[in-house]
Amino acid sequence: MQAKIALILLLLLPAISIGQDVLTAEDAIAVGLKYNYNIRIARNNARIAEKNANKGLSGFLPTLDVSGNYQLSTTTEETNSPFSFGDSDTRNLTGQIALNWTLFDGFRMFINKSRYDDLAKLGEYQARNIIENTVVRILQAYFNLVQQDQLLDVARNSMEISRTRLNKEQVRNELGSASSTDFLNAQVSFNNDRAAFLNQELQVQIARKNLNILLGKSPETAIEVKKEITIQPLTMQLEEMLDLVQKRNSSILLARQDQKIAEQNTQLMRSYFYPNLFLNSSYSITDRSISSQNPQFSRDIETQSKGAAAGLTLSFNLFNGFQDKIDLQNARLEQQNSELALKDIQNQIEGLVREKFTTFEKQMELVVLEMENVTAAEQNLELQQDRYQIGASSSLEFRDAQVNLTRAQSVLISARYQARITRLEIEQLTGNLELQ
Repeated sequence: MQAKIALILLLLLPAISIGQDVLTAEDAIAVGLKYNYNIRIARNNARIAEKNANKGLSGFLPTLDVSGNYQLSTTTEETNSPFSFGDSDTRNLTGQIALNWTLFDGFRMFINKSRYDDLAKLGEYQARNIIENTVVRILQAYFNLVQQDQLLDVARNSMEISRTRLNKEQVRNELGSASSTDFLNAQVSFNNDRAAFLNQELQVQIARKNLNILLGKSPETAIEVKKEITIQPLTMQLEEMLDLVQKRNSSILLARQDQKIAEQNTQLMRSYFYPNLFLNSSYSITDRSISSQNPQFSRDIETQSKGAAAGLTLSFNLFNGFQDKIDLQNARLEQQNSELALKDIQNQIEGLVREKFTTFEKQMELVVLEMENVTAAEQNLELQQDRYQIGASSSLEFRDAQVNLTRAQSVLISARYQARITRLEIEQLTGNLELQ
């Protein structure tokens, strides 16, 4: 009876960690969102796209340039003319400010403004898609560590049962009440269970390392997880999910945004068939000073000039070797490709949702079935254990019951894990993944 209680607690109760906090799935998401390198990079890229949206305003605004120039020249001159400057130094200082403003460019400035805004939105969707995928990987790694920890408990429990059996057979063998065969079988069973336990310890270490990496921590960081996998039933019917997918699935949102940008690229290529109108204006000041060594010139000759100009420039490309026509044709083809890509991803996601929905229902049925198998295996082991104590059951029959229970427990743990992962994938497909 004590063995049965221990086995039930093994399956149903979470482990109690001493001296260390237990990491929950929600904690893992919070840590991953803060420290995971891929998520941090995705967020930075989204900020870059958001800041680039301001470039769309630049086409509406004029440009203002300031330039200056200072020049010093020395002239040596030999002449008999009394009007010559002779040897002289010339200093030239020029400053200019120029204004250029595009008044009309075939509506490109309006298209670019909308295009940059949509690129910022695309960056947001890309970041969300990366974050969703990373969170799913974190949760997969988290629940895999839970699974491996539970399997380790199963292996430990099986090893302890075999250890107890080996000790009893050893005592019986020493007292002469049991055959050497039973003792040797018990020893082989214990060694096999010990090997399984060591292998499972390795799987736990690997699972812990994978989770640490996804959390942005050192691979050797000690982590204790809550040893339970809770599976919530689906709250929506299939048709509700399919409707929600079209509105919230990040892959579909990305494809739809790509299509929108492709449409704007087509409009942008079409704008090159229109004329361009520019406003140009400038203002300049020039100071010139000549220092002469001719005695006839008692002081420096200084000249200052100021100038201002303004005008309109109209340009219209009549022929450039069909480049604009080819660019427009290519843009239209890219727009068609984006429309086809959107329909393709919508079709794929719909098929995937249908598959995961059916898979989850079957997996939940399997969980119930495996729970029944565990209960039956527990009862059988308890029965064989009682019969083994009184000598009514052979050691091989007892071992067979023990192996069946270990197998049933392992299959149940795996079934719960698979169902939880499928539930997680459905949450991602329908856009219901919680990203706190």
